[in-house]
Amino acid sequence: MTLYFTQKFLYQLNRDERLQRDYAADRRAALDGYDLTTEEADALVEPDLGLLYVMGVNGQILMHFAALHGVPWPEHMRRLREGLERHGQVRTGLYLKVES
Repeated sequence: MTLYFTQKFLYQLNRDERLQRDYAADRRAALDGYDLTTEEADALVEPDLGLLYVMGVNGQILMHFAALHGVPWPEHMRRLREGLERHGQVRTGLYLKVES
């Protein structure tokens, strides 16, 4: 998994108006230049907030991505919970659940 490039894309998308316009016009084409797996690209194009969360995307970055798509906070949180149910526990990153 290339969590770094997924988060880099989202970070840049959250801050770059030109990239936001490109993404709005053609989501898949906007991902060119980022070393993403098919699963990551599909999650960004969909957008699948729950899967992105399970992949380990930082919550602050994901929150802005949800807002870009007009997803209200309660719906955003529902999608994250649904992602855990559908895809399992967070795979890597800050939200990785470590068994003790």
